Amino acid sequence: MAREICQRTGSAAVLEGSISSLGSEYVLGLNTVNCQTDDVLAQEQVQAARKEDVLNALGTGSAKLRQKLGESLSTVQKFNAPLAEATTSSFEALKAFSLGELTEEASAAIPYYRRAIELDPNFASAYSVLGSLFNSNLAAPGLGAEYSRKAYELRERVSESERFGITANYYDSVTGELEKSEQALKSWAAAYPRDWRPHINLGFDYEQRGRYEDSVAEELEAIRLSPEQGLAHTNLMEAYIALNRLDEAKTIYRQALDRKLGAQFGGDDMYEIAFLEGNTEEMKRQVNAASGKAGVEDLLFSAQSDTEAFYGRLERARGFSRQALSSALRNDLKETAAIWQLNSALREAEFGNFDQARREVKAGLAIASARDTQTIAALTLACTGDPARAGALSDDLQKQFPTNTMLNHYWLPVIRGYLELRGGRPAEALKTLEDSLPYDLAFPQPQFSEGGLLYPPYVRGQAYLALHQGRDAANEFQKFISHRTIVANSPLASLARLGLARAYALQGDSAKARAAYQDFLALWKDADPDIPILKQAKSEYAKLQ
Repeated sequence: MAREICQRTGSAAVLEGSISSLGSEYVLGLNTVNCQTDDVLAQEQVQAARKEDVLNALGTGSAKLRQKLGESLSTVQKFNAPLAEATTSSFEALKAFSLGELTEEASAAIPYYRRAIELDPNFASAYSVLGSLFNSNLAAPGLGAEYSRKAYELRERVSESERFGITANYYDSVTGELEKSEQALKSWAAAYPRDWRPHINLGFDYEQRGRYEDSVAEELEAIRLSPEQGLAHTNLMEAYIALNRLDEAKTIYRQALDRKLGAQFGGDDMYEIAFLEGNTEEMKRQVNAASGKAGVEDLLFSAQSDTEAFYGRLERARGFSRQALSSALRNDLKETAAIWQLNSALREAEFGNFDQARREVKAGLAIASARDTQTIAALTLACTGDPARAGALSDDLQKQFPTNTMLNHYWLPVIRGYLELRGGRPAEALKTLEDSLPYDLAFPQPQFSEGGLLYPPYVRGQAYLALHQGRDAANEFQKFISHRTIVANSPLASLARLGLARAYALQGDSAKARAAYQDFLALWKDADPDIPILKQAKSEYAKLQ
């Protein structure tokens, strides 16, 4: 079977390994066979005096085999690291790590990796994988950063390829320097052109910065190199959705199902597509399908809360947010739970319920106070016009993470833009937001919505309204209409329609203003009647009649 697979994939050889006991010793065999002719290309046999020496013996045998196969001595030395150092000297830790690698769902794999570092506290690769899982899969970037930092401290104990990955992960999730992460990933891909891992990570980094075409190219390359990577399929779906290539996204989803990849976020992405296509039955199906799945159920509950809020059904949105919060806490995902609480707080602030928003900020930070939860909290407080607390949080974030790309070029400009706006200084708000222009369409962490939020254009649009510059305001709010597949079911996407109506009214275009107000009020026809921003919209519309 191995020879047949080798032939079908156009590979050169099959590497076979064996281990057997010889009294108290162990004999390891390595055998390389030409899969076209069945000729033996090279063989190597080594002995280990005891079980604890097997990994070292395997490393020695592998290096000798590589030389026999024609690899130059210089590259053997460059890319060679003793296995006991590059991975672990503990058989039990390696076994736990391997079981984690074989487990599809992130939440189910985590106990194996944690067990691996309990058995070997210097197991760098186990720390690195945990960092990636918590950062990207379970919306707990604070905890993920702790593991990624530890892996980085141990990076001299790993192989060359692992060092690239650990370094990129450190810049991505600890310092937030996406440009340095990109550089490390490109170097990794150049040194190991058949490795799919740098391409998956590059695709994710590009998505954060709104470079969706580049993200597609990297994820497609990852799938070409390793068709069984579920994460590459879901990342590719997200990029296709942002680019309004929904049919291609659905094709990738079916491909993942056919390959039984168990892609964690496939259902979430299908929910987003269903929303964009107005398919409420498919949305319900995806929410129901996620029931009881740790790390997935809460995500879909929060997505449904945003959908309810998109249509102004605030009380129902609150109910789904509570379910998301409870689900995350049941699975000991405290930082994730805090993010869902703070997403609810931000929604209350944007709808004008400032006191409720402040209470929920306090509750969210009491669950978990880390970089991402503090970021959402600062934004919410800035929106409510609380300069003391929002300013203190944002200043502290900048001090802690002075090189973080998205924090300093996306979130902090938005937070400070809101503070200037609420302080009656809209012109200063626009100056503050200039730094965010290249990232208007980004999908940065913290990722607490189905897609990118377009927050810089939203706050910029409000600043232009305050300056009575209707045309400029309309241009900002129009971005939500033009890029609806990026913002998807974000409540800002419906509020932007109200902003557009106000912009047309400022321009004196009553016909366009009435049409835009009607568009917003039609979306909110079943909205809770006591929402402050809805009351304002109805009052403004009445004056146009």
